[in-house]
Amino acid sequence: MELTYGQKLVGLTFNPSADPKVQEVKEKCAELIDLIQECWTPNTSRMATEFYNEAVMQIVLAQMLVVKGLTWKD
Repeated sequence: MELTYGQKLVGLTFNPSADPKVQEVKEKCAELIDLIQECWTPNTSRMATEFYNEAVMQIVLAQMLVVKGLTWKD
């Protein structure tokens, strides 16, 4: 099965700890990215495109930070 854009961006298949919470976070963030991707068309205005791109990058960043928090070991 081909991964979606969102699944690729969040690294859905990379979960070396096999933590179900990590998987859930990645799946939900991927869904949100894919929803944003569905809203974009070649006719989307430049400003809206910039907002979409920034939103996607912020979701990726948030996903990485949440996963870091879930897997942090002191």
